[in-house]
Amino acid sequence: MVKRIPERMNQSEARKFLQDVQPLLNGDRPQLVFDLSQVRQLDVAGIEVLLQCMSQAMKRDGDLKLASLSDHAAIVLELTRTDRLFEIHSSHHHFLREGQGLFIQN
Repeated sequence: MVKRIPERMNQSEARKFLQDVQPLLNGDRPQLVFDLSQVRQLDVAGIEVLLQCMSQAMKRDGDLKLASLSDHAAIVLELTRTDRLFEIHSSHHHFLREGQGLFIQN
């Protein structure tokens, strides 16, 4: 499943996003791809939510990948060295072609 990350991933938006994706993470072996192409603001709260989502997916024998990083998201993840923790792809279209998910837009 491909899920678009909101433009602003700050404290309040990160909390809303986590509540929104929680049902997807609670499934059996969740396979998620987060599309970060629209992200213009990513702070510590947003990074924590990404890490929490990855942790929850892995606990259920699932996976979380990131795709289509905006320049801002790429820089923030690189500066915080969190980019090393995720499998990152240049586009989410690969996953759609492979039939790995349904695209959901915020």
